[in-house]
Amino acid sequence: MKVLFAGGGTAGHINPALSIADYMKEKEADFEALFVGTNHGMERKLVPAANYRIKYIDICGFDRKHILKNIGVICKLVKSKKECKKIIREFKPDAVVCTGGYVSGPVAMAAHKLGIPAIIHEQNVYPGLTVKGAERYVDYVAVSFAETIQHMRNTENCVVTGNPIRGEILRMNSAEARKELGLSDKPFVLVFGGSLGAGKINETMIGTLKRLALDGDVSILFGTGDRNYNDVMEKLKKADVELSDDIKVVPYINNMATAMAAADIVISRAGAITVSEIAALGKPSILIPSPNVVRNHQEQNAREFEKNNAAVVITEDALTPDVLYDKITELTIDKAKLEDMGRNVKKLAKTDALDKIYKLIKKIVKN
Repeated sequence: MKVLFAGGGTAGHINPALSIADYMKEKEADFEALFVGTNHGMERKLVPAANYRIKYIDICGFDRKHILKNIGVICKLVKSKKECKKIIREFKPDAVVCTGGYVSGPVAMAAHKLGIPAIIHEQNVYPGLTVKGAERYVDYVAVSFAETIQHMRNTENCVVTGNPIRGEILRMNSAEARKELGLSDKPFVLVFGGSLGAGKINETMIGTLKRLALDGDVSILFGTGDRNYNDVMEKLKKADVELSDDIKVVPYINNMATAMAAADIVISRAGAITVSEIAALGKPSILIPSPNVVRNHQEQNAREFEKNNAAVVITEDALTPDVLYDKITELTIDKAKLEDMGRNVKKLAKTDALDKIYKLIKKIVKN
């Protein structure tokens, strides 16, 4: 089976597509995948690293603040739709799978025009602009939350699947992961602000790391995001923060599955894929939702965890080095609370999304 995947921008759109492709490769002996993305998104790095082929198109998202700039966006959309038709004709896919990001729009439109069955997957509670615009061009909209359906026009074409969790996440073992990372018996705290990093989390962590390094009670792995790494390292140096085997700062966490499995606490944004993976692994977390997203959907994700005593939520306006330090030390000291949070978050996990999506793809190909 040949499947064309479209998704781009952040890892939150790309990793679901990679997870689906990996799952299908295990199920289908003749499986072949081709990805479509842009050469300025995370897909440029992640897709080749996963050993899949990728074609690039020139497309960008709509500018909601500067309406006149969207004239250029529309021109790119028309051109990219033609490019997508060419890619589809050459690859001849049996199905198209879109996982969000503005790349998905022209791909879904081109597939519809050429009569290729397609689905699009929405990771968050509130559907993004691309998913809402593309629903008319696809056979099914796979959603992660039942609440999402009420925001869609063609509700009869919506199927609740959950978020696809990478197989490597589901297979990870905490003890083995800790051994692989060479961790001591100290509590291990994993900190990251999404695939591109998060300025507010980075700024806060500089002050927090200084106190944690002086205490010497925990191990930290902090991912800054590629574009922020040099700036963060310079500020850490000015703040006299001493890095060590226990306090590590990296631009990007390439072995995220291992790091998450080993963690006693995960500190991160509250993107849909991230919180789904946290739940699948049963990890206590401190969630810092991004305020710069449509309909504040990250805070909705985070509050759902908080409501179930599965996470601590700190909004950006309340985030300071002292507040974060206090929460980390409070949780690492209270082992019983950590265990309780781990049990609670595990109850929220949905781990069969990949199989549901795979069966949906098989269905549209058969029809």
